[in-house]
Amino acid sequence: MLNLDTHILLFALDGTLTAAERKLLTAERWGISAIVLWEVAKLAQLGRIAVDVRSPEFKKILSRVQVWPLDLAVCTKSTELDFSSDPADELIAATSIVHGVPLVTRDRKIRKSKIVPFARG
Repeated sequence: MLNLDTHILLFALDGTLTAAERKLLTAERWGISAIVLWEVAKLAQLGRIAVDVRSPEFKKILSRVQVWPLDLAVCTKSTELDFSSDPADELIAATSIVHGVPLVTRDRKIRKSKIVPFARG
């Protein structure tokens, strides 16, 4: 199981993953933090992405993705990270720590962390 950040999920949907990312995502099941759903919906609302979050196709894709909730453990862990970023990124990283799943991200701030587990390809 892998935890995908928002951009990796979007790159997977539009086919713009790197070869290494594609290899990783092909070999494992996908998971996302619940905050990723909000970010995708917000980006769509703002017109920054062309994803119809209400479409049957999008809902079908999500039906195959594990969605981890924003529970107390994740929210608390997000305040104990060794980096500072926007709240959504902190919650995504905390989700990986709490659930023990490697994160797939290109985010340089997050990738500097010594406590977030990362997927290696």
